[in-house]
Amino acid sequence: MATPLPPGSTVGILGGGQLGRMLALAAARLGLDVVVLTPDEDSPASRVVKQTIVGAYDDPVALKAFAAACDVITYEFENVPADTVDALMDLGAEVAPGPMALAVAQDRVSEKTFLNAVGAPTVPFEAIDRAGDIPAAAKALGHPALLKTRREGYDGKGQVWIERSEGETDAFSTIGGKPAILEGRADFVRELSVIAARGRDGEIALYPLSDNHHEGGVLRRTLAPAEVSRATAEQAERIAIQILTGLDYVGVMGVELFELADGRLLVNEIAPRVHNTGHWTQDGAVTDQFEQHIRAVAGWPLGPTDALRRVEMLNLLGEDADAWAKLASEPDTKIHLYGKRETVAGRKMGHVNRLRGPV
Repeated sequence: MATPLPPGSTVGILGGGQLGRMLALAAARLGLDVVVLTPDEDSPASRVVKQTIVGAYDDPVALKAFAAACDVITYEFENVPADTVDALMDLGAEVAPGPMALAVAQDRVSEKTFLNAVGAPTVPFEAIDRAGDIPAAAKALGHPALLKTRREGYDGKGQVWIERSEGETDAFSTIGGKPAILEGRADFVRELSVIAARGRDGEIALYPLSDNHHEGGVLRRTLAPAEVSRATAEQAERIAIQILTGLDYVGVMGVELFELADGRLLVNEIAPRVHNTGHWTQDGAVTDQFEQHIRAVAGWPLGPTDALRRVEMLNLLGEDADAWAKLASEPDTKIHLYGKRETVAGRKMGHVNRLRGPV
């Protein structure tokens, strides 16, 4: 791939959801066209792009057409089948972030093993292949411990707390009897995250930290920039740089962190894509995370990440979005709706960024 890609080039996005939609809108501002591959008709992203190829991620005809149409390909979610990326690369397509990032992020045991290897600390963990593995693992980690499927699962899905030994067998059944990871409890005081970007030339750009609040395993609110000490910020930045460098990463990544009472940071998980906790950047930073990701994968220089103002980001779940007219009338509130046709309880329908004053 010749870089940087000039305006008029085509960026391909695997996935047609809200993140793909916001990536496409950012690409358009830079004069780049977008083609989306998605199995869904009338997806949120499909209505704002040059072309949509509707097909399964393992459809060889769709993949061939997609590869031929794009100068570079990226993805909006980390559960893109690894075989899809391999097939696209075999067709000569340039894909970023690369397959190593997908492989690490798609398996929670691989993810935590990698993180510890590059000096990014996590909670202690044990791999669980069957229910009989849980008693010894739980004894080593202590109760309570969190059982999660190794693959897939998001927004609190595919996981269950094991409070005592009596619930161990039931817990494995609860997550579907799938290969899993058992994680020790993190006695954290709050959840932070850092949105980080790395360009094709190895340039790294880091955004100020976010302070995140979840309800029922789903992100509800983000405050940014987070009020943290310089030492905490430097610790988070060091962790992010070690991860990006270790993966030879290209693009934007979300790094979720636990802050412990003693000030140490542990990595909860990484997401090799633009991230919900970075939505505040759309109205609160010089360069938003979506433009930054497009810049990175297209080989452009990374943009400045300075915060312009303090922002409170609120996810609009289900019927929350029905209040769009009221929200649009509020001063200092920026509304972002995803264009989803059907309102479902708990579904992310949009978000608002409330501007809270100077940094």
